Amino acid sequence: MYLVTGATGTVGRAVVDQLLAAGLPVRAITRRPETADLPAGVEVVRADLGDPDSLPPALAGVRKVFLSTTGTEIPRHDANLAAAAVTAGVEHIVKLSSGRAGDPAATDPIPAWHRAGEDAIRASGIAWTMVRPMGFMSNALHWARSVRESSIVRAPFGHGRIAVVDPRDIAAVSTAALVEPGHVGRVYVLTGPEALSPGEQTATIAEIIGRPLRFEEISPEDAEADLLRFGVDPELAAAIMALRATALESFTSTVHPTVADVTGRSPRTFQEWALENRAQFTAA
Repeated sequence: MYLVTGATGTVGRAVVDQLLAAGLPVRAITRRPETADLPAGVEVVRADLGDPDSLPPALAGVRKVFLSTTGTEIPRHDANLAAAAVTAGVEHIVKLSSGRAGDPAATDPIPAWHRAGEDAIRASGIAWTMVRPMGFMSNALHWARSVRESSIVRAPFGHGRIAVVDPRDIAAVSTAALVEPGHVGRVYVLTGPEALSPGEQTATIAEIIGRPLRFEEISPEDAEADLLRFGVDPELAAAIMALRATALESFTSTVHPTVADVTGRSPRTFQEWALENRAQFTAA
């Protein structure tokens, strides 16, 4: 049995699909099974990583875990899962982490939270693999509404460039680490094939949807205010902005060959991702 946490998220859902395609038994945990909308064949179990007492039944009979956690509670949630996994006899945990978790100079919250989560998993004694994507192509979906309504993309740090990666490639590496030998104790930093600025991503989306778009750089303060306006917790909003600021560092623009090394195929381009998600930028 393979347990997937974060199964309704972008990467977790792709891991579920890829495990099912391989004919493997999949269990997913969620706090709200009634709204999970997962494929037939997935065993959906109600559990909460913030509630240690809910985890033993979810882990019963599980051999391997894909662990995806987000937000300010990453360290506690990862530690709770690791402790319950030890008791359940889990053999291997594949953790979706942060691309900068391995950089000791990265003291901003999100890589620090993930670093603490990684430490808890290592301390558990369970075999592990750390998957560290540098940035998600799917973050561009945050621009979809303004693209549809005003043909404008607004983002801070316009000169920053990130080698963003398709979530399906993140899932492909994670699935390989779960089901194939040879991945225990490995750390995989994942990127797409090229580093792109927000303006370059905007130009690609414009090409895909067939109409001109304008990129408008906004201040970090305005970007954080937008997050707060959409209901993001203030601590998390500040952490997201600190992470966004690292787009100005060379670390985020470095292209890594890991996706091809692990999966045997080249990572998907931003153009391919945008074409697949074209309707998000054009639908009413």
